[in-house]
Amino acid sequence: MLLWSSLGGCWKLGCEDWMQSSSQLPKQDYEALQERCLIDGCLFEDQSFPATLRSIGRGPLLRKLPERVYWRRPPELHSNPQFYSAKAKRLDLCQGLVGDCWFLAALQALTLHQDILSRVVPLNQSFTEKYAGIFRFWFWHFGKWIPVVVDDRLPVNEAGQLVFVSSTYKNLFWGALLEKAYAKLSGSYEDLQRGQVSEALVDFTGGVTMTINLVEAPCNLWDILTRAIYSRTLIGCQTHAGKERVLENGLVDGHAYTLTGIRKVTSKHGPEYLVKLRNPWGKVEWKGDWSDSSSTWELLSPKERILLLRKENDGEFWMTLRDFKTHFTLLVICKLSPGLLSQEVGQTWLYTMLEGRWEKGTTAGGQMRSPRDMFWKNPQFLLSVWRPQECRRLHMPCSVLVSLLQKPRHRHRNRKPYLAIGFYLFRMNQVSSTLDWLALVGSNVPVSGFTGTAAALRQELWEGLTVMPTACVCAGREHLLFFFIQGPPKEVPPEFFWENAPLNWPEKFLTEKEVSRELWLEPGTYLIVPCTSEPRQESEFVLRVFSRSHVFYEIGSSSSVVFSKEIVDPNEGQDEFFTKVFEKVISEINAIQLQKILNRMPWSGLGSKPPLFSLEACQGILALLDLNASGTVSIQEFRHLWKQLMFYQKVFHKQDTHRSGSLNWAQLQAAMREAGIVLSGNISQLMLIRYGGPDLQMDFVSFVHLMLRVENMEGVFQNLTQDGRGIYLRKPEWLMMSLYS
Repeated sequence: MLLWSSLGGCWKLGCEDWMQSSSQLPKQDYEALQERCLIDGCLFEDQSFPATLRSIGRGPLLRKLPERVYWRRPPELHSNPQFYSAKAKRLDLCQGLVGDCWFLAALQALTLHQDILSRVVPLNQSFTEKYAGIFRFWFWHFGKWIPVVVDDRLPVNEAGQLVFVSSTYKNLFWGALLEKAYAKLSGSYEDLQRGQVSEALVDFTGGVTMTINLVEAPCNLWDILTRAIYSRTLIGCQTHAGKERVLENGLVDGHAYTLTGIRKVTSKHGPEYLVKLRNPWGKVEWKGDWSDSSSTWELLSPKERILLLRKENDGEFWMTLRDFKTHFTLLVICKLSPGLLSQEVGQTWLYTMLEGRWEKGTTAGGQMRSPRDMFWKNPQFLLSVWRPQECRRLHMPCSVLVSLLQKPRHRHRNRKPYLAIGFYLFRMNQVSSTLDWLALVGSNVPVSGFTGTAAALRQELWEGLTVMPTACVCAGREHLLFFFIQGPPKEVPPEFFWENAPLNWPEKFLTEKEVSRELWLEPGTYLIVPCTSEPRQESEFVLRVFSRSHVFYEIGSSSSVVFSKEIVDPNEGQDEFFTKVFEKVISEINAIQLQKILNRMPWSGLGSKPPLFSLEACQGILALLDLNASGTVSIQEFRHLWKQLMFYQKVFHKQDTHRSGSLNWAQLQAAMREAGIVLSGNISQLMLIRYGGPDLQMDFVSFVHLMLRVENMEGVFQNLTQDGRGIYLRKPEWLMMSLYS
């Protein structure tokens, strides 16, 4: 039974609670607040983010609002409100009056990864079960996942239409409520008016962003995109900075977009490299080559055209990589695993996070300009890196990813803009002996990929230092442990910076939340110095380091030891297998090669026997993937299949509770729902008869074939339908789609 605020009052967070912590979010216990509302028979009202103009803001956004703004709960706006629906297509959100295209572009990228989305948006919330007008979301906030609680009162106009983010499905409200939670985290809706795609991507994932200036794009940009799009990355991009305005070519200047896909196609004039983008407005599209109405689509085979082209003003469109580099300025790739773009062998990464601050008069030294400036006053961090054991014979440099994040300087993120920040890197070869510090590591134990004595590790890293053997067990593993005999290490003296040039320095100081850089370093000890562009600028920051093997510590600090955390990317070992498989493949794969590859894949969790793909099954899979009717698939197309197979494996394993290697009718329906595919009971039964065995059980190979076919046919229907109820196909197209797929 739905509860209405007008029926039983409300339960409010007291003003006193909010005022006591006005500089930060109030601590709100979601479960306790929900339970209290249910007991009292009322709906939650959040006084820390009230349903008033105070939560909207006090700047230019107020002038955009309709004459009258009302605050309504979803049950007051729709007869069948839903929080989230797996049936809805993922790119269903549209920007409202807030100029937060950067937030929406990042959010649309998030929806392409269901597991990451569910970390931010608990999808089990609803307007029916235990509904109390309260909802919770999670954001990564400078090293911690923090909950943000909001009530579900949303601003609408007189017609009952949402003023800010809305869904193309009028009864879905997860996007609008998530925007409200992010506005609360940022201070107000007004504080979402300006921002960078990279900022929201970090808040949604805790990942590390890499920004590519497309004016100076690397020659292997397509390879970078290919590796990124088929891995666990979120990708956004931005047009030229400035005031938002629609250009004659259909693009919007001063605007952010989501990159949702890429495709190498074969036209009559040769290969074309296409990227797929989405405008957060949910409308207004590119009008050039390969746009929805472009004649260039006639250069493709009918099947390729049918499966790729969707003539709908939904904000999503294709364009060539060449045009993309011309009309867009920044490409932002958010990596959830540091190794996604490095292609370095190995699965385990170490991650260390340290916090610091720039204080006027003590540690705010500004950038390095002259031999006698104040640069040496900045916080200093020692980093020692070495090769993991599996890479030691290769004599390759060590891959190190450094990320510097600055914290907001005001409760309202736009009241005080971000400072221009960067960091310098120095080699410490000549000054190790002058630092009054000793390191203590495990003796004859595996230490972050190093197996050997403490003395051997000392000889490799810190020649001349005394190392005392001991072991520290943390979370079931033996780890490096720092122990300072004569107190914390002293700061590097100013003379060092006068005499030693940095190995790496900021090409440009950026006024962004995060700056990061991927470095290739020889084993040894280094000094990292984060700074602002000008001296005497105050702010707090977070410095993160990712590598295969490292130790990281602030010198001149009394802070306690921080142990490195281990990151294991389950997809990285599979990607290594993928790379080895295709070392000898030039460009195209036929059905026989596909069969060999699939039967050599490292399947796990699929019963006692690994799945065996027959040649007939592989011919069927190839027919679904073969868009240009060549009888083969490209490596890029196989990468897309690879990503789908990994997802299907996870879904199949979850539903195969008895580990029998097959699914019954109920398990099949649950698996398809998990994958976002909803078929009626009758059709599911028919699919079990068509693709299952005599005992009406479906093995993994048949499940893969079915899932690929359903997704393929759903895409065809959505691309061709004009009214959502039917499609029109010419006879040759119908025969091709029905017989060769």
